[in-house]
Amino acid sequence: MKKMISLVSIGSLWCLTSFASAQGLSGPSSVGADLAPGDGLTDPQFRSDFPRRVAPGWFAWKDELAEKGLKFNFDYLALGQWGNADLGVGKASGGIARLYGSWQATERGSLTFKIEDRHKFGSVAPQFLGLDGGALSITGTAFNGSGTMLTNLFWTHRAEGGNWTLQFGQLDVTDFLDLYGAVSPYSGFQNLAFNTNPTINAPNPGLGIAGGFRFSDNVYVVASLADANADPTEPDLDVFDHGNLFKSLEVGYTSSPDRIYFDNIHLTIWHADAASDGSRAEDYGAAFSAAWFVDNKWMPFFRAGISEGTAALYDKSVSAGVAYYGRNTDAAGVGLNWAQARGISGDQVTLEAFYRFSISPGLQITPSVQVISNPLLNPGQDVITLFGLRTRIVF
Repeated sequence: MKKMISLVSIGSLWCLTSFASAQGLSGPSSVGADLAPGDGLTDPQFRSDFPRRVAPGWFAWKDELAEKGLKFNFDYLALGQWGNADLGVGKASGGIARLYGSWQATERGSLTFKIEDRHKFGSVAPQFLGLDGGALSITGTAFNGSGTMLTNLFWTHRAEGGNWTLQFGQLDVTDFLDLYGAVSPYSGFQNLAFNTNPTINAPNPGLGIAGGFRFSDNVYVVASLADANADPTEPDLDVFDHGNLFKSLEVGYTSSPDRIYFDNIHLTIWHADAASDGSRAEDYGAAFSAAWFVDNKWMPFFRAGISEGTAALYDKSVSAGVAYYGRNTDAAGVGLNWAQARGISGDQVTLEAFYRFSISPGLQITPSVQVISNPLLNPGQDVITLFGLRTRIVF
């Protein structure tokens, strides 16, 4: 217990050295981003106002609450994937129902919440379809059939001048860890290779603390301390007993505070304690990311990582590609990843391309394709191809 208190104290000092924005520590997959219309780049002019026109009273009520400081959405996402692997079932589908929002309780403090139900419609959830077919690949990130989860329930406090932000409570570290503009599995790439770096053994949402300091308009540092054994389907305070922690520290450069995940170059180091019950080995590593928007349309990116333990998906990974943001907040991306895994010989190469049609602020449709060369768990097949279709509707 004394060790735990000491680590929390160190973590608190780390957290007072982090970056702050109007939304606190928030990336493309966070509640703050999901509450904002579009991607924050342009004023969208959509093709439709569905579903607002179907339930105008509901949306008017939400708008009134938003003016009083309470913003929330209910949305539903569905993902179907179909592949040609000669192993496994060859197809998967699932959905995520989410209720999320934030309450601006004081001028500098807010409460963020998110409850999800992640479910599958067949024998295999999309997240595991690649593994089912023999590819060491998470092909449907977040669509895992885990059931009802408490993903977020945390307090954010910001400095008056915006130089630091502190968050504590039920955190999802992937909301702010190793960010770039296309990191969200709800609106960007679907494969984990192009989301949070697959060499990082990021924990499930659980009890944690995060924050930091903005040294200037360009230089920031972000840190976190979280429960390495977290289970969001049964949230608890067990970290105070076992003390198994995930720690991260990120130092980065951005063009301005409000473009923290649009124009960003950073280095992240992390460490995860071994599980006290022996189920997980100690793990640690480093990740680098560089992404920069050109004319608020094109975002080339380069990302790499290395880890020394056995719990992360890969121990070496390099990704590169480009994302595109068009009119009506349409978005597209193409990425190429090379990866190696500890204890498995060979190199696996993954290509993903997607186009997100934003029909309205509340309706998005995203077809995608993934091509996995030299699937590490299926040496008998040279290439596995997966087609996907993701939809999102927001109420």
